[in-house]
Amino acid sequence: MNQLPNIISAFRILLVMPVVWAILHQEFTTALILFALAGFTDALDGFLAKQFHWQSRLGSILDPLADKLLLMSSFLALAWIELIPFWLVLAVILRDSLIVVGGIAIHYWFGRFEMEPSRISKLNTFCQILLVLVVVFYHGEFALMPWIIQTLLYIVLATTILSGVDYIWVWGRRAVQIKKQRQ
Repeated sequence: MNQLPNIISAFRILLVMPVVWAILHQEFTTALILFALAGFTDALDGFLAKQFHWQSRLGSILDPLADKLLLMSSFLALAWIELIPFWLVLAVILRDSLIVVGGIAIHYWFGRFEMEPSRISKLNTFCQILLVLVVVFYHGEFALMPWIIQTLLYIVLATTILSGVDYIWVWGRRAVQIKKQRQ
C-alpha cells in the first residue's frame, strides 16, 4: 500500500496524452474532465503520502514530474491551437529548465538535497492549473469574460518569473552555505 501514491502519480502521467489529444482536437469537455481527474489524483496522492507516511524518494520525483508533464503538455497544446500565447509557454519552459538544471548542478556539486517547492512556486503551479482549466472551460461549452483569461495570463507570467528568481536566490544561498561549511 505504501506505493499507492506512486501508482497514482504514474496514472497521472498516463493521462497526459489523452488530455493533449482532447485539447488538440478541441474536445474541450473531455479535456476538462481528464484535466480535473488529473488534478484530483494529484491531491489524492499527496494526501495519502502525507496521511499514511508513504512518502518516498521516488514519489518526490514522480509527483512533480507528473505535474510538469501534464502542465507543459497542456500549455504546448493550447499554444499550438493558439488559445494561449507562445511567449508564456517559453517563459514557463525557461523557468522549469532553470529549476531542473539548477537542481542537477547543486546535486552534483554539493550532494543530495531535498527539492521543496516554495510558496511562490506552489502559487505558480496553482495559477498554471487554473489558467488551463479556465481556457479549456471558456472554449468548451461555457462562456467566461475574456478579460479573465488575459488577467490569468499575466498572473502566470508574474508568478513564473517570481518563482524562478526565488529558486535562484534560495538555491544560490544554499550552495554558498554548503560551500562555507566544507571550508
